[in-house]
Amino acid sequence: MPQIGWLEILAIVIIAILVLGPKEFPIALKKIGSYFGKLKNTLSNFQREVNSVTDNIDLEKNINKKDNKKKNNTDNE
Repeated sequence: MPQIGWLEILAIVIIAILVLGPKEFPIALKKIGSYFGKLKNTLSNFQREVNSVTDNIDLEKNINKKDNKKKNNTDNE
């Protein structure tokens, strides 16, 4: 994955200021920050849901294993 250095970031900022203008640049940064915050929140919620589902699946597997062991123990007696 390519890495972005300080020189590239500086070049992007200078170009953005030239294209947007000094008055619109802070507004654009605020909007971009807001979008990234929403994206981060959405991804965090998605990750939480996936973890919840996988935890439930693991619990069900453990319960089934215990039930099978109990069933095998009663069958052997």
